[in-house]
Amino acid sequence: MKKLTAIFCLTIFCFSAKAQPVHSYAQDLANTAIKIWPDSFSVKPGNPAKWSYDQGVILKGIEGIWNATGDGKWFRYIQKQMDYFIGEDGSIKGYKTTEHNIDNVNNGKLALLLYEVTGKDKYRKAAELLRHQLATHPRTSEGGFWHKQVYPNQMWLDGLYMGEPFYAQYAKVFGEDSIFNDVTRQFVLMEKHARDPQTGLLYHGWDESKQQKWADKTTGLSPNVWGRALGWYGMAMVDALDYFPANHPGRNDIIKILNRFAAAVTKVQDAKTGLWYDVVDKPKEPKNYFEASASSMLVYTLAKGVRKGYLPASYLSNVTKGWAGILKEFVKNENGQVNLHGTVSVSGLGGNPYRDGSFAYYMSEPVVVNDPKGMGAFINAANEIELLQVPKVGAGKTVMLDNYFNNEWKPEPGSIGRAATGEMFNTELKKEWNSVRSIPFHYIWDEQDNDGFSTLRFVFESYGAKTATLKAAPTAQNLKGASVYIVVDPDDQKETTKPNIISEKDATAVSNWVKAGGVLLLLSNDSGHNNVKSMNVLSTKFGIRLNEDLFNTVEGSKFEQGVVDLSAASNIFSTAKKAYVKELATLNVSAPAKTIVTKGGKNIIATATYGKGNVFVIGDPWLYNEYTDGRKLPPDFDNYKAAQDLAKWALLQAKKK
Repeated sequence: MKKLTAIFCLTIFCFSAKAQPVHSYAQDLANTAIKIWPDSFSVKPGNPAKWSYDQGVILKGIEGIWNATGDGKWFRYIQKQMDYFIGEDGSIKGYKTTEHNIDNVNNGKLALLLYEVTGKDKYRKAAELLRHQLATHPRTSEGGFWHKQVYPNQMWLDGLYMGEPFYAQYAKVFGEDSIFNDVTRQFVLMEKHARDPQTGLLYHGWDESKQQKWADKTTGLSPNVWGRALGWYGMAMVDALDYFPANHPGRNDIIKILNRFAAAVTKVQDAKTGLWYDVVDKPKEPKNYFEASASSMLVYTLAKGVRKGYLPASYLSNVTKGWAGILKEFVKNENGQVNLHGTVSVSGLGGNPYRDGSFAYYMSEPVVVNDPKGMGAFINAANEIELLQVPKVGAGKTVMLDNYFNNEWKPEPGSIGRAATGEMFNTELKKEWNSVRSIPFHYIWDEQDNDGFSTLRFVFESYGAKTATLKAAPTAQNLKGASVYIVVDPDDQKETTKPNIISEKDATAVSNWVKAGGVLLLLSNDSGHNNVKSMNVLSTKFGIRLNEDLFNTVEGSKFEQGVVDLSAASNIFSTAKKAYVKELATLNVSAPAKTIVTKGGKNIIATATYGKGNVFVIGDPWLYNEYTDGRKLPPDFDNYKAAQDLAKWALLQAKKK
């Protein structure tokens, strides 16, 4: 971490724990996108709206803004745009599975997001429709997806972005683990056939049959290295890796490809401007130019690769140069809005009229302002830049969330089959579609619906911390690597048939861990919704007892009834003042604990210094998605800021393990 810190301090990304919020270029350009496409989406405004991968690139960027702000307006825009195309029966307006166009799969990532957040079945059905396309999609002899049915035997770099992140996300959401092998195969095959062994760069396309006019008769490769194609491939890797199991061998395979890729693309990054040319390896050719979408995509790939730990921190210098060049060359404030210049509208291979992949062809395509692919790439890159600028007070620290005392399960509709081999669906797979599996839920990291902690997880990780889940009892060994441990809503028999009750042995192990420097967050619940007696075995170790009462009740949507003033706890809540905490258990507080927030004479939040560690207790899980992701509460509530403040405080108190 010393190397990473040093590099941050040598760039524009050196910020202290008290750093002020930076200007959001992501929001600037997203607001332009909303202005251009307020109701639906057409690549060229004024033309009929069309299900197009371009839209998905923008909306993924807007999803990142939503995560980083907790402002529900960004989510509502995503949902509005997708609802224009997705019917109540899961059908997709204008989409035909039988076209087998891998571009059409890209927007499925937003369908999966909407399904996970809202639980609405129409989004699941839409995602399954797109999954069905991949299960029947034509392939090369080695199993690589054709780019389109009308482009037989061809794999393009573009297609990896269009298909693989959705494919991997689908695998994680529906437990179709065999997909990860297939996702890995696509990246391996693309690199195997498209990579130039001399430069490490990948050519735009590969024709297995070697029949296309653009294809080299020996290698099947197209003749040039196109910048945006490299960008698609890089983005595809860092996005697909978000969903891979930590122990899946394909994860390391893709990370190795990513490292080879990063080494190659940074060699052709312009030393003076930090940008990439449209045809990246021919900078001295007349008419070649710096291109906005390629530069944004490659900055995104490198920045996210570093943030996620896939790439060495030394690449931050390339990120810094690239981002500065993008802002200088392409971003202009015109007529009251921020515009992105310098994106080539399209570049492909084959088709009618025929595109031969020559340098002259790439130079012939028009360069436009506010092309949606470029805008989406820029917004995604800006999100990563803004995440890099968040103070990394959690670097080297792990936040462990209990999933032993809180261990609830629910049925989940089955996915559309476990075998992802491109074969036509058979009877056995159809049976499997209708199967039901049980999945964990309620206050867990991965859960994106109202009951989950995915927003809180994002906040902790934005500070540089790692998040983990403890599915076993909190022994000294199991807590060894944790700097922060969170226990939420211990189960009673209404929630789990055989709940794990906090024992004196458990409480002693946790208190010893706190004494040694750990930070414990206890987010309980009222006695009607969790096992208060179980939680008290642990909380009383620190002088805090949860009362078996119900305080701060709220009638319907009368949100003001749930207000809790955090002003008195400014040492923890430095930015959040007005919180919403509904139906909580009050606290009985004695030494060594002290009350830091009250309402109506009742103790709401208490803390304790215990040995070298700290404890925070509140009688409600209050920072779950329903009240932090901005979709429900009025905007004058500060629950998202409270999550940021509490996370920062906990990480600053905690010791590295």
